[in-house]
Amino acid sequence: MTRTVYVNGDYVPEAEAKVSVFDRGFLFADGVYEVTSVLDGKLIDFEGHAKRLERSLAELGMTAPVTTEELLEIHRELMRQNDLHEGMIYLQITRGADADRDFVFPDPDVVPSTLVLFTQAKAIADNPVARKGIRVISIDDIRWGRRDIKTVQLLYPSMGKMMAKAAGKDDAWLTEDGFVTEGTSNNAYIVKDGRIITRHLGNEILHGITRRAVLQFAREAQMQVEERAFTLEEAKDADEAFITSASTFVMPVVEIDDAAVGEGAPGPVATRLRDIYLSESRKSAI
Repeated sequence: MTRTVYVNGDYVPEAEAKVSVFDRGFLFADGVYEVTSVLDGKLIDFEGHAKRLERSLAELGMTAPVTTEELLEIHRELMRQNDLHEGMIYLQITRGADADRDFVFPDPDVVPSTLVLFTQAKAIADNPVARKGIRVISIDDIRWGRRDIKTVQLLYPSMGKMMAKAAGKDDAWLTEDGFVTEGTSNNAYIVKDGRIITRHLGNEILHGITRRAVLQFAREAQMQVEERAFTLEEAKDADEAFITSASTFVMPVVEIDDAAVGEGAPGPVATRLRDIYLSESRKSAI
């Protein structure tokens, strides 16, 4: 089946989708993105993703090409045309395509933003990896200082995943001054003596939509949550560790830099949180 994608107002076969070579997303990584999960043919936490998108655009002085209501309809139409029941919808907005390459931003009244969306069919709820956990390595965090903006500047995270792959592992945790910031494409957590510990919000990490929901569900389940920076050594000495993201939900981490975390298997806290997240998210999906 040929996938249908959305490009600037049109639904077209993916092979026919085109964006200008002068698009600033291509030339400068001048763009933002979101990934929204789909379960049972419904969108998970669409409102949260839409609000974060609005914030990212505002932080970069970019103009939204459509309203939130229009964006929701585009998501739903893509699900319908691609018969998507489970997976993700990727959305990207760039500052558009000027007449030529120029570091100076184009006038948004003259150069419209570029909007692209496409679907990715994938089994994400019953993910066998969640039953065994992932293994990570630690690498230096050398990204720019505004990691709270969900930009398409993903070269270093991509390099981090390749470093992990070269080491025979699944992913990498980024560290700065001895403290874990986050994973390459996810938020990072440890569990110690029943307490869930994850880095506090700031410019150093992405304000994860799944992170927000998971912490809310954890507190509602009477779990202790501590939002603070934790060191790499704390992580290696933790009882459990896990990550969260829109595509992995809650995913146990069982090894860091070749050292087993806890028993070296998914722990009860991460396992319970994954079950709670899936259950509650399905209830509120639209």
